[in-house]
Amino acid sequence: MSEVVRRSKALSVSPLKTSQTIGATLAFLGIKGAVPLMHGSQGCTAFAKVFFVRHFREPVPLATTAMDQISSVMGADDNIVEALKTICDKHKPALVGVATTGLAETQGADIRQALYRFRDKHPEHQSTEVVLVNTPDFAGSFETGFAIAIRGILDALVPKGVARPGSRRRQVTVLCGANLTPGDLEYVYDSIEAFGLRPLLIPDLSGSLDGHLDHAKFNPLTTGGVTVDEIRTAGDGIAVLAVGESLHPVAKAFAERCELPVHCFGHLMGLDAVDEWLMSLAEISGEKVPVRYQRQRQQLQDAMLDTHFMLGMTRAAVAGDSDLVAGFSRLLQGMGVDVCTAVVPTMGEAARQLSGVTPVIGDLEELEKYARKGAAELMICNSHGVESAERLGIPILRVGFPQYDLVGGFQRCWFGYRGTSQALFDLANLRLGQHQDVQPYHALYSQKRDGAQQKVVHTSAASSTGAITH
Repeated sequence: MSEVVRRSKALSVSPLKTSQTIGATLAFLGIKGAVPLMHGSQGCTAFAKVFFVRHFREPVPLATTAMDQISSVMGADDNIVEALKTICDKHKPALVGVATTGLAETQGADIRQALYRFRDKHPEHQSTEVVLVNTPDFAGSFETGFAIAIRGILDALVPKGVARPGSRRRQVTVLCGANLTPGDLEYVYDSIEAFGLRPLLIPDLSGSLDGHLDHAKFNPLTTGGVTVDEIRTAGDGIAVLAVGESLHPVAKAFAERCELPVHCFGHLMGLDAVDEWLMSLAEISGEKVPVRYQRQRQQLQDAMLDTHFMLGMTRAAVAGDSDLVAGFSRLLQGMGVDVCTAVVPTMGEAARQLSGVTPVIGDLEELEKYARKGAAELMICNSHGVESAERLGIPILRVGFPQYDLVGGFQRCWFGYRGTSQALFDLANLRLGQHQDVQPYHALYSQKRDGAQQKVVHTSAASSTGAITH
């Protein structure tokens, strides 16, 4: 377990943290026919919507209870009842995910009492599932809010006693972490299918926010992802898998409740991590690892050999949520990279278990300070870290959420042998782009015999032109 450097100041300068509310909202966006409802002011919701639209470059359904000055003081529970009624009347969603903001939590909102009143006053909407999660901005981070939402979804849709473990003999339930891109999720889905298993991804952003054109001109609901009925069967499979350390406690609790075996993984990057993933799937399915993965493993080994000349002994600074920082730190360390600093907004178990790295709880100011102190030559961070990298004069690889200054980052696949190979190529190319011309070497003796050296050069130059020297 690593020693942790804790925050030593009373404010954030260039915050690295993304709020719990946004993390929970992203989880709800992976369910088909869902509407995330933020219990807070209109400004809070508008700010989150800007983050999502700039990152995914897609229209994102998002509703708000629109707390104002009066309801912030006198109570805003009526706003929840009215918002749920309006959404159900107009859009008829399969699920409404209610996530609280810092304003609502500070005001003391009782969201469960509000839901009870909604069910009592509007029995016509009993078929619409409503999931309630408390996700104040002032606690946790992006990945903790996401994990809270996944726990809430499973508790609401798969209550204790309804699961039929083993009744779906080829189904495996996969709880997918906050830092998985739609491209990563597609790898998870395809690799499980390759072993003859049926993957049930919760949530499934690869179907809702993968960047596709929909046939409908406008849809106020999420247009893809896992359905509510599919989630209800999450306890009927043969195993529970969790990708991302932030979801390990959720997966273990759910598997224990449903009496299923559980397999937990971190980021599926690097030889060891992908080997463990594929061997676990082979054990669950009873099938051999497909030949194509053996070929891709050999390609990754060759990529590691090709890029270690550029990456070995490089000093790197990594920043982001714990799962992401841990995954990239392990990959870099396996290539001989010195991770001189790893900055996280809040301490998760993944970062705490890192070896050879001292995690720092902080913001982008800490990232810049420790990167300069450690003479970092490479940065790995989201788009908020670009200006810090420019001030340090080092290249940056953009990972995590949000990415808004380049196109396509949200679709990138980092997982598997091929995803790892491409990550290594990108890191090596960043180092090559940073290459500086080698200064000429002056021999010690040539500096002492300046005149003689000049005469030799002059003679040589004259001879090359055919001149006769005396």
